[in-house]
Formats: sequence, C-alpha cells, structure tokens
Amino acid sequence: MVRWWNGVAWSDVMMPSGPGVAVRSVPGAAAPRAAEPAPVPPLTAPDRSSGPSRAWTAAVAIVVVVAAVIGTVLALRSGDDTDRTATPPSTGADPAPPPAAGPTFPPGTVRIIDRAAGISYPYLGEGWSEFTLGWMLETTETTGQYFTTQDDTPDGGVFISQCTSGPVSPEYAGAGGDLQATVTRLATSVRGNYYPGPNEMEVLRDEARTVDGRAAHLYEFELSWDVEGYDATGERAALLLIDVGKPEPALLYVSIPNTHAELYGVINRVIDAVDVL
Repeated sequence: MVRWWNGVAWSDVMMPSGPGVAVRSVPGAAAPRAAEPAPVPPLTAPDRSSGPSRAWTAAVAIVVVVAAVIGTVLALRSGDDTDRTATPPSTGADPAPPPAAGPTFPPGTVRIIDRAAGISYPYLGEGWSEFTLGWMLETTETTGQYFTTQDDTPDGGVFISQCTSGPVSPEYAGAGGDLQATVTRLATSVRGNYYPGPNEMEVLRDEARTVDGRAAHLYEFELSWDVEGYDATGERAALLLIDVGKPEPALLYVSIPNTHAELYGVINRVIDAVDVL
C-alpha cells in the first residue's frame, strides 16, 4: 500500500501501489517555445504564486511504500467528485482514419477518486505526490497529484506540474450550462492566477467531447514567457470540463512545464482515462 508523508506526519489515506508515469528527479532543459504564438495583452491578474502550479507552500509531499496489502482502490483525500473521460465528437464530414492509439495505462493502475467532483482518473506513479498545497480558486475543493519542478521562484513560491480536479466554483459557471463558455473563463483565470506574466498563449484544442456519455468540453493551450528567475519558459495545460449531473460541473486540470516536456503525452493519456463516478 502507498501512504502519503508530508514531511511532518502520515496521511490516514492508504491506497494500493501500482504502475504509473515516473518523473525524473532532475529537470531537463526547457523545451523550445511553440512557433510564433499569437500575442495577447499583458495580464493584470496575480502571478502564479497564489495558485496550484506554484504552490502556496514549499512543502513537498513524498510517496512512501509501506506494507503490501491486497485491497480495493481507496480515494485520495479531498473527497468530493468531478468526472470525465473523453471521446471525440462526430463531425458532419467524411470520417478521417482513426489516429494511432497512444499508450494506455496498464490494468491495475491506481486511480484517484474525486467524489466531490464525480470523476476518477489514474494516479501517475513514482514522483507524483498527493496534492496538499491548498485549493484552486476555480474549484470549491481540490483533489489530485503534483510534483515540484522548481523549489524557489522569484515570488518566493514553488513551481509545480499538476493533475487535479474539483467541482467548479459557482462564479465561473456559464448561463444555461454552456460548457465551452465556462471552460474558456476557467482557462483565462488559471492563466492569470498561476503563470508568470506577461505571457503569450496558443490554443491547441477547443472542442466538445463526451466522457462516459456525458457532455464535456476540452480546452488545451500552450503558454510561453520570458521572465527572469523561472526555470521554465512555458507550459502546456489542459482543462476538461464535464457535466456530471451535479449543480457544478467537474473540472480536470493538467499542467506540464516545458522543463518536463517529455511528459506532454501524459495529458492525452489522462484525459482518455477519465471515468464519471
């Protein structure tokens, strides 16, 4: 079983260990920026120090393997739900040949169960720790995993890669349940709250999807910046918003700085593996 240690105490949440996505202990060089992203005006929102990808504390939780026990998958704490697993929508045009299947998570992979949001998704394995860095402004509570990519940023925080979820805060919800409008507002918020500025954005995907037969919308983008003191010069992030049949839709947020660009493929793998509870 796996139990979480935050440097002070053990969590009371245990779950079976299993295969995942290992993280290098030493970051690589920053990946090249995307070619000529469209310029955007400077942000007036706060820098990333107040949010997830640059945590509010420098404490880093580490995963420790304890006694081996056979059991069912237990939920990571934060215990509310959000849901999603993505299937591309059909188009009116002649169908294109299906893309080659990417790598999938092997049977037995541990899953994070977010009951507040109403979704579950894979635990990414070695190097990823339980998200214990507070909550995101965009969700009423936050569940998930992260690893630190830079310990000391110019604003005194840490910079992280994360895969987290939660029910969307009501102030971001769109009228009439418009998922695209809501996820666009959420993307604008995370860009302003959690990244160095000024920065430039390139939208990679803005598309309707279904997750376990539920309506969903995926918004994926790449940011680039040139701000002294940051190891990363950009990040790729995706927000998957799912109508899980609750008053607030579920949000899954995955972010990977370009210091770990070899993990960009994890975004698709996680999105394709989301289940609605």
